[in-house]
Amino acid sequence: MRLKLAREWDVGGRIGGGGFGHVYAATSTDPSVGPCVIKLVPKAPGAQRELLFVKLDGVRNVVPIIDSGETGDNWVLVMPRAEKSLREQIAAADRPFDVASAIPILMDITTALADLNGKVVHRDLKPENVLLLDGKWCLADFGISRYSEATTAPDTQKYALSAPYAAPERWRAERATGATDAYALGIIGFELLSGSRPFTGPDIGDYRDQHLHGDPRPLGNVPAGLASLITECLYKSAGARPSPENILTRLRSAERAPLSAGRARLQQANMQEVARQGEGARLESAHRSEADRRQDLFHDALASFKQISDELKAAITEDAPAAVIQAERNGGWNIRINQARLDLIGATASPANPWVGWQPPAFDVIAYASIGVRVPTNRLGYEGRAHSLWFCDAREAGRYGWFETAFMFMPLMNRSSPIAPFAMDLGKGAAKALWNGMAEYQLAWPFTPLSVSDLSEFIDRWISWFADAAQGRLQYPSTMPERQAEGSWRR
Repeated sequence: MRLKLAREWDVGGRIGGGGFGHVYAATSTDPSVGPCVIKLVPKAPGAQRELLFVKLDGVRNVVPIIDSGETGDNWVLVMPRAEKSLREQIAAADRPFDVASAIPILMDITTALADLNGKVVHRDLKPENVLLLDGKWCLADFGISRYSEATTAPDTQKYALSAPYAAPERWRAERATGATDAYALGIIGFELLSGSRPFTGPDIGDYRDQHLHGDPRPLGNVPAGLASLITECLYKSAGARPSPENILTRLRSAERAPLSAGRARLQQANMQEVARQGEGARLESAHRSEADRRQDLFHDALASFKQISDELKAAITEDAPAAVIQAERNGGWNIRINQARLDLIGATASPANPWVGWQPPAFDVIAYASIGVRVPTNRLGYEGRAHSLWFCDAREAGRYGWFETAFMFMPLMNRSSPIAPFAMDLGKGAAKALWNGMAEYQLAWPFTPLSVSDLSEFIDRWISWFADAAQGRLQYPSTMPERQAEGSWRR
């Protein structure tokens, strides 16, 4: 096949591909032009990012674009044919690189990053995208790169990543910066010097957890200054990673003759401090990831709570169209018939320390709400009943859903409540009811899962209590607890 761009090109067999497009051997009809490759990039969303590659004038150690254009279906890029990729170099070596071999490779890559700094973020730096061209290791395949100043785009490619080399901020879908490329450089440096990557997966979920929370193992048999530099590139916090210019300076220093005993000791002390700071960044990343996890779970809690709320409300209004409905905050509401009122209190996110110093339960609560039926106080002082609704993993660790439960006073306390059983928000009282020891509170209703796919028992039960309340028949429970609660939650 022949393509006419600024020059005419004969397209040969396919020799590879990248994140976008396919690569073919190419020769020019101009005999002065050496062996080349043509990359055909389909005109799909995000594909035009390859064209950032074309305009990087003055950037060293980047595979140049010597011709470009388009066909009906593809963008076309023409580049010199490289000798090999860094991945091929690593595979051929089949062992760790010594410092003298690794540093020049890292310096070539960092030189490109320094020239790109503030202009373009590569975002997919890995050995497959580092090519040996004219004696220098050069960056290629800018398929998911972006201009540094860009903040929005129709197609950001923010979820496109290479898992073994992706920085923590990439896993959080945050904006990539030059520090993102510094992190990938740290992974490459670690791989060159140790023979394996610091985080080995193997699954995508494993990689995410390791990059967000894991510590790389110490680099053995590597000078302290160089080991510290690699460790700093792998900091979880993007702002704590060194700049490309700083990395270059320190690589040049590591390339020099052996240090004096005093400087070597100082570098060892620095390495210990780097490790301490790295642990702090790891803990910060873990805390941030936990906050993100809880926010996602709370979003799920609100969605399923709305479904519970809507189905219950629809059932009541269908059977009792004369009922008066009033909306409350956080998606809650109340419905009145005669002097009876059914309250659904909206979902609230759990506070950071909900148990107020008391021993917490074994399970995790993300959100809480409540439901209850109220009546005018009768001659025995009874005013109705209320149950707690908790979004938690009460039965199985990590499996969250809405659970219904209720509370009562321990019989030995000789205390009573006009609401029986009663709901409790998260706090010391609820923690005492779930405690292994004896306290003034206990469960009056087992932790009962609410499956949004089948709410019939829950809805029928509360409609029945509401109907009894509307007809003046709601009474204090004949036994307390009404159902056996022991064993219904994780201890």
